[in-house]
Amino acid sequence: MSSWCHATTGPESEGHYSEVMAEEKRITLRLPADLHEWLVAQAKSARRSLNSEIVYRLEVDRDTDVAAEDRSP
Repeated sequence: MSSWCHATTGPESEGHYSEVMAEEKRITLRLPADLHEWLVAQAKSARRSLNSEIVYRLEVDRDTDVAAEDRSP
């Protein structure tokens, strides 16, 4: 769970919480067991949750692809 979730509780923060959740999509993901174990180890090493590790890796890959597309003629 992300840190913002712990800090935003109570009626005064419900608007912010709803806003953040509206920007996210929930999915079910099936992974081979060895890939899952590797991701768990990587997340632990980086002190991230499994979800944060997956999002981090996807964003890095996306940003790399976008940068490569920008450099192509």
